[in-house]
Amino acid sequence: MLFHSRLAIAQKMTLNSNRIRSKRLVFCLIFGLFALLSAQTTPAFARYASIVLDADTGQVLHASNPDTRNYPASLTKMMALYLVFEALKSGKLKLRQQLPVSARAAGMAPSKLGVKRGETISVETAILALVTKSANDAAVVVAEALGGTEAKFARKMTKKARLLGMQRTTFRNASGLPNRRQLSTARDMARLARCLVKDFPHRYSYFSQSSYRFRGRNYKNHNNLLRTYAGTDGVKTGYIRASGFNLAASVVRGRKRLIGVVFGGRTAKSRDKHMAKLLDKGFQKLNPVVVASKPRPKSSVKPKKAATKVASKKPVAKKQIATARPKPQRRLPKLPRKLPDAPKGWSIQVGAYKKFEPARKAVHKAIARIPKLTENTHISIAPFNAGDTLMYRARLIGLSISSARTACKRLESRKIPCVAIPPDRLNDVGASQSQTAAQPR
Repeated sequence: MLFHSRLAIAQKMTLNSNRIRSKRLVFCLIFGLFALLSAQTTPAFARYASIVLDADTGQVLHASNPDTRNYPASLTKMMALYLVFEALKSGKLKLRQQLPVSARAAGMAPSKLGVKRGETISVETAILALVTKSANDAAVVVAEALGGTEAKFARKMTKKARLLGMQRTTFRNASGLPNRRQLSTARDMARLARCLVKDFPHRYSYFSQSSYRFRGRNYKNHNNLLRTYAGTDGVKTGYIRASGFNLAASVVRGRKRLIGVVFGGRTAKSRDKHMAKLLDKGFQKLNPVVVASKPRPKSSVKPKKAATKVASKKPVAKKQIATARPKPQRRLPKLPRKLPDAPKGWSIQVGAYKKFEPARKAVHKAIARIPKLTENTHISIAPFNAGDTLMYRARLIGLSISSARTACKRLESRKIPCVAIPPDRLNDVGASQSQTAAQPR
């Protein structure tokens, strides 16, 4: 009798246990189904998006999914650098200032410099590491220096994004490493690149740095367009598995700058080729506008009456008439006597060129060689008439007399032509250098 009662109790306990397991299984199935349905109702991210715009006017020349939110990956570092440049401008940071490396920074996933906890790196080192190596540890270093923590710095990044008009961008970290809530668009990133160029023309030259040496190791800039696509002077690459290969590029040809952004490239190589095609088409669209804005001057010579009579009797081909007209002389534009918005002080001139683009490159090359001496200068690429030739002076304005002379000594030691110019001779110098620096190098 006792045996049967114990057996009944055991069977009852087993039955209750099975019921509990069944309920748990049903609960798990329901929860899993709910999660799956939730994931399906979440807006899908486009694997591809792109935009090309005129940096001067903001005119959109190409767009494909420009406002669809994607993972920005290391394009995030563009905003981190924007805030660093802003801190340098306000004096909150100095280029030589040493920033501490925390345990969190040292423990970041690659790509990184490999700095250790307790070490320090300078602000300029962090900038170059972000631009070339896309170092995640350097991103956390500057984030903690400016925000206290990376999370607080990310909130500052998002706030700044709103102020710049980046309405569909949210940042959750400074590096761009995977985070489901860190999202942006091709249009927003193009807007950020445009702001970097316009708001920090002096600091922007860091983005054209082709390589960077740190503790005996040389790091090549990940932006291959700097070496393969003429006129490229920035901006940033990015990659995580969820986003694909991203790129924000800035290219200057003549007096026109285009900014392009591509999200979701399958490989870095295919992404770069696609960006080059988009930029080529963008410049082709701008060319008719440029030609139309400068109509060819009409000839002042009137055709003779005899020629008109002959033409009335026998029709003459249009081609013959065009060749018979005298070729109009080139009229050089009237240039201002004074340089507008130029700060006071001494200047250095690093060449006079027949074209705008070589002059721009010469200025940025000089800045890259002496960044500390030219920290608070104003870039000036001013046209002037040298006889019947239009040329461009490449200058940095706003130095002290000692800084100007020191800058020229350092540049000349690196075989870069340089002339120090006092404030009262800003409009006199130009032709003296045009003989040696007129051709692109």
